[in-house]
Amino acid sequence: MADQIKGIWKDWRLHVLVFAIVALTEWIGVFSFTVGPGVVLLLPMLYAMLIGLGLFFTPAVKKMQALNAEPLIVLGVTLLIAKIGVIIGPSLPKLIEAGPALLLQEFGNLGTIFIALPIAVMLGLKRESIGMTHSVAREPNVGLIVDKYGFNSPEGRGVMAIYIFGTVFGAVFMGVISGFLATITPIHPLSFAMASGIGSGSMMAAASGSLVAAFPAFSDDIIAFAGASNLLSLSTGLYMSILIGLPLTEKMYAVLTRKKQSNAEIGKGA
Repeated sequence: MADQIKGIWKDWRLHVLVFAIVALTEWIGVFSFTVGPGVVLLLPMLYAMLIGLGLFFTPAVKKMQALNAEPLIVLGVTLLIAKIGVIIGPSLPKLIEAGPALLLQEFGNLGTIFIALPIAVMLGLKRESIGMTHSVAREPNVGLIVDKYGFNSPEGRGVMAIYIFGTVFGAVFMGVISGFLATITPIHPLSFAMASGIGSGSMMAAASGSLVAAFPAFSDDIIAFAGASNLLSLSTGLYMSILIGLPLTEKMYAVLTRKKQSNAEIGKGA
């Protein structure tokens, strides 16, 4: 372990690449453009992820750099959580005042079932859609699906597909959509801050970063609410999936596929 840590700090190619990406993206700065009444904010974090992803497929990034970068991501998220903890302290009265809204925000994650599952079935996906749509498919949900159905099951393949897609594009999507929706709708930015805490540190950071850029006057409150919401999602999200999300997805899938089969039989009869 000690040798691995020494190897990470001595990996000059990785540190030079990261420094160059950070310097370039900070030089570009925040770019925004309007889409109708809303504003789309493109932050340096978004550029950094896209540039890093692009460099991964070039000779500039070797296998060693990819392996050494993994633990550094954990370190970065740990520092982010520490910063959020410091900010949450002074904001505790406001968090307590939010009360039921903050506690019940986890029900918002059930929206993936009502919106995504019908679309998945309509596109012809089978039981893969259960793993794909029962949640936002982060680590606890992957474990739940693999434990219940098995890794090589259709449900297991579905949840892994969304897990990988979310890992690569989730932060990019959350960073773009949060700022846009917060500026196009009359909903308070703290509501979007609570919505950004879906159980993923990187996605929460991207979403709250866009909200802070759009509403700098609420910066501390946005970070506090997003951090508290993310912590609640991590602690209660799995139970929500076990008790409500997954059974509801199974039930809805049975209803949707039965209706689709009935329509197919009617078509054949005609």
